[in-house]
Amino acid sequence: NAVFVGWDKDGTARHAHKRSTNSQGKSFRMTVEGSDFRYAFNWPGSSGRLLVFEAPIDMLSFISKFHDSDWARHSYVALCGTSSQPMLGMLERCPSIENVLLCLDNDQAGQLATRRLAQVVRDRGLAVDARVPVHKDWNEDLCAAFQQEQEEVQHEQTLS
Repeated sequence: NAVFVGWDKDGTARHAHKRSTNSQGKSFRMTVEGSDFRYAFNWPGSSGRLLVFEAPIDMLSFISKFHDSDWARHSYVALCGTSSQPMLGMLERCPSIENVLLCLDNDQAGQLATRRLAQVVRDRGLAVDARVPVHKDWNEDLCAAFQQEQEEVQHEQTLS
């Protein structure tokens, strides 16, 4: 199991999201009672760009797959669902953000939320764009890339 914690500027834990990490059997996800959604799992950067994800594991998977050593200059937030509260909290705490990249799931709920959140961002006068994973979510994309790499290594070992 994993717990993803969101902190305020003073280092106080304000939000916690629990998630099972098993790939078989029943899984669970829950936000700890009393959590402040404005402080969902996040990383405040300095670039003026905010990347928004449905789940903490998708945020971390995206960073692992697509960013190199400069990943930390951008801001990131996991909605822990599809509520706008965590995104709006980041925009309030990081007024230098000018551009929002919505990276929600490639399913009906994710795409509906992308359209809704894009309008929220536009209403604030900010630039908005969207990026959709190939599979259902960014974690599945990362797992598929890892699987492909493993198959290529096995193929090369077979040839040698």
